[in-house]
Amino acid sequence: MYRMLDAREIIDTLARLEQRIAERFPRAGLVRVCAELTETARRTHDRSTEIGRPNLWLRALVALVLAFGAALLAFVAVRLWTHTRTSDDLFNTLQGIDAGFNILALMGGSLFFLVTIEERMKRRRALKALHELRSIIHVIDMHQLTKDPSAEPALNPPTASSPKRTFSQAELVRYLDYCSEMLSLAAKVAVLYAQSFPDAVVTEAVNDLERTSSSLSQKIWQKINIIERALEKAPAATA
Repeated sequence: MYRMLDAREIIDTLARLEQRIAERFPRAGLVRVCAELTETARRTHDRSTEIGRPNLWLRALVALVLAFGAALLAFVAVRLWTHTRTSDDLFNTLQGIDAGFNILALMGGSLFFLVTIEERMKRRRALKALHELRSIIHVIDMHQLTKDPSAEPALNPPTASSPKRTFSQAELVRYLDYCSEMLSLAAKVAVLYAQSFPDAVVTEAVNDLERTSSSLSQKIWQKINIIERALEKAPAATA
């Protein structure tokens, strides 16, 4: 049970995080972003489960088409063999052999298309869902973008276009920490797709999303470190 991510645990963690944000910052837009991420996690649980489940109807249809193609190919092979045995015309025989090879090439391409159609359909669905998660990650980043810990009103008076800074340093640390948690959980939600559908393209897309999330989270923690150092120096300055 500790070798795979549990989607329900991720959803519960996000729901608790949403509640924590709402209790501390009830008017912040980050609450609605976390609610959207929680709902996306719920949809991801259903989608990833469905993507990982074999499509029996599609497989039956593909098997039927393949059986028909095999029967058609056998019919053509028999006719070609009969023609080459009864015909003395070398040119017509070579034409028949060339046509047979063309049919084989066409059947091979069709076979590859049909065998991989289920995989490609699942891959397309997973990549579309991962794009949705990527957009949410960048929305989270936008919410922490203006939270500048180095802005000192005494040294840099705000202008008319400056963003409002209503948080204390301690509140700012909590806000940024919530953003970092959301980024980490969004990456874990993305892993659910690679976990249920271990496709190389999907796995690489998940890894790329995790790298993006980690990079944005690292920027947030740099801000948190700046604030914490400032809080450590504050008592010494007042003493």
